[in-house]
Amino acid sequence: MNFHPDERIAIFIDGANLHSSTRALRFDIDYRKLLELFGSQGRLVRAFYYTALMEELEYSPIRPLVDWLEYNGYTLVTKPTKEFTDALGRRRIKGNMDVEIAVDMMAMARRIDHAVLFSGDGDFRRLVEAVQREGVRVSVASTMRTSPPMVADELRRQADMFIDLQDLAPRIAREPRPAGFRAPTPARPELGVPDAG
Repeated sequence: MNFHPDERIAIFIDGANLHSSTRALRFDIDYRKLLELFGSQGRLVRAFYYTALMEELEYSPIRPLVDWLEYNGYTLVTKPTKEFTDALGRRRIKGNMDVEIAVDMMAMARRIDHAVLFSGDGDFRRLVEAVQREGVRVSVASTMRTSPPMVADELRRQADMFIDLQDLAPRIAREPRPAGFRAPTPARPELGVPDAG
């Protein structure tokens, strides 16, 4: 990675896109390590994480991650998913965050020196170009090491630097839990206090 120590950095994470990429590469991200890595590259101004949430569900599998991120240094940008029926009568769910990412990146462009976009979506090529015209260097983090590649060629070519997630994996991957690992069971669930025994 090519960062300058005095650069003001902001990261923009397309949650769904990043999840698809890391799943294809067979690793999970440790978001604390991700913050530490980019914080060590310069002055990390802001870390945005974007995701759509299914609000009608009582429990969403992404809710624990969203809650953790919100309390641990990330700026969460969420919106409810929209349900529609396609031409074949199938129920579909839509939760695109492209506009939110574009608005925030353009708003931050005058306050940062380097933007890191965690997405491979080719729709962002024009956004990257617009931010570069404001004098901001833009890195794109995705992967080409899947079949097909998760990053659009036009986005990769537009970026000042391309960071392959596979290369970052040793530094940002979550450690696997040892075989037989069990989280401590709260002795008093209402307080969340683990049983000492």
